[in-house]
Amino acid sequence: MSVFRVRWKKSVTKQLQRIPSHIARKFYAWAQAVTLVGVGIVRQSPGFHDEPLHGGRMGERSVRLSRAYRAIYGESKDGEVEIVEVLEVNRHDY
Repeated sequence: MSVFRVRWKKSVTKQLQRIPSHIARKFYAWAQAVTLVGVGIVRQSPGFHDEPLHGGRMGERSVRLSRAYRAIYGESKDGEVEIVEVLEVNRHDY
């Protein structure tokens, strides 16, 4: 049986306190799901829109918490997930 852990820095905790509560709840739901079944299975859930990042953030992944908020994370080699930061993504003009 595998054990999965999710951890994040104090700065992420502060970010979660400043964002709308429904978005923070979705973050915690994602973290709990990863803890229970692992990031590989949660990644398959279309509700989180988990996707790899490119450019300067290559090697990290993004989970969509809403249209404007993302949780950016990286995986360690032992299967843990580390939350790097939660940030607001501005809408782009097309």
